[in-house]
Amino acid sequence: MLLAENVSLYFCKSVDVGVVNLSGSSEWNPTLINRSRHGLVSFNPKANHLVATSWDNQVRCWEIMQNAGNIASTLKASISHGHPVLCSARKDDGTTVFSGGCDNQVKMWPLLSGGQAMTVAMHEAPVKEVAWIPEMSLLVSGSWDKTLKYWGTRQPNPVHTLQLPDRCYSMTVRYPLMVVGATDRNLIVFNLHSPQNEFKRIVSPLKYQTRCVAAFPDQQGFLVIFPSLSLGRVGVHHLDKSLANKNFTFRCHREGSEIYSVNSLNFHPVSASHIATAGSDGAFHFWDKDNKKRLKSSLRCSQPITWSTFNQDGSIFAYAVCYDWSKGAENYNPATAKTYIYLHLPQESEVKPQPQATAGGGRK
Repeated sequence: MLLAENVSLYFCKSVDVGVVNLSGSSEWNPTLINRSRHGLVSFNPKANHLVATSWDNQVRCWEIMQNAGNIASTLKASISHGHPVLCSARKDDGTTVFSGGCDNQVKMWPLLSGGQAMTVAMHEAPVKEVAWIPEMSLLVSGSWDKTLKYWGTRQPNPVHTLQLPDRCYSMTVRYPLMVVGATDRNLIVFNLHSPQNEFKRIVSPLKYQTRCVAAFPDQQGFLVIFPSLSLGRVGVHHLDKSLANKNFTFRCHREGSEIYSVNSLNFHPVSASHIATAGSDGAFHFWDKDNKKRLKSSLRCSQPITWSTFNQDGSIFAYAVCYDWSKGAENYNPATAKTYIYLHLPQESEVKPQPQATAGGGRK
C-alpha cells in the first residue's frame, strides 16, 4: 500500500502524498489521495498514526486504519518549520511529536490535544537527530554544531551539553544505551545512568561514514550502516568484549555486480532478532540476525528506498521511495523523481522467529 507520494526523506526535493494499496504479496494498486511534500517516517508508539517530516519544511501526521486486510489513511494535521525538517521523535505515551531540522531548533507538537507547536530546544546549526528518553523525562538532540544536548521541555536551557568530536549524523536510544554516530566513523556510546559522560568511543567496523545506527532491543549492542555504494554492508556489533566473536558484517542490497547503499534499518518490535533493511536498489529485506538468514526480499521499486519503520506491533511496515542523489544531480529528473510512502503488511513467515542455526551455519 502506498501512503504518500513524493516524500522528502533527507534527500528528496519534492513530495506528493497519497495512498496506494500494497498487499502482502506482489500486487500493487496505487490510489492517490493527496499531494504535498513530506519526509522521514515514524509511527506513534500507541496508535497507527504515521508522522512524516520533509524538506518542504513540513511535519505531517496520518491516521492509518486497518479493516479485514484493507488499509486506508487520513491526513490528520500538520505543522511548519522555517526550513527543511530532518528528524522526529515521539513521546512514549504517543501524545507528543518532536521535530528538528535546518532552522536549528526542535519543536514540540502536542499532536493529540490539537495544541500549537512550540520551540523547546535550540542549536547553532541544523538538528540532525532527536529522541525522547521516557526513563529520564528528557529530550536529547544531536546537531551539526558538534554538540549533544539534553532538555527538559519546560526549561529554556539544556540540562546538559556535551561536545562531540564532530557533527552528529545518527543516533539511537534504548535506555540505558545511547549510541551517536559522528564524523570520521566515530561511534560514541553513552550509559544514560551517567548521561553527561562518554561510556566508550568506537571506530565503526565499516570503512565509511556512519549513516544509521540501531540499538539492540536488549541494549547489548547495535547495528550500523553507512552510505558508501562500494560495500553495501550492515555491521553487527556487541558492546561486551566477551561477545566479540559474535560481531560480523553482512552484505545486502546487491544484484549481480551492482552494489547499492543501505539507507535504513529497523528492528522488528516483537521479533527482537529480526531486522529490516532498505536500500538504493529500491528494495527492502527482512533478516533473522541471530541465524544470519534472509527471510524476505521485496519487489524492487523504480527508485531508492530512503527510510523505513515498523508500527508499534510490527503489523505494518512503512517505507519511503524517492531519488536519493546517489547517481548525482545530473541524473535527477523532476518529472520522474516522484516520492511515495508505501505500507506493507508483513506476513507471519516474513517475521516468524526461526530455529537457532546449528554449528557451522554460514552467512546469507
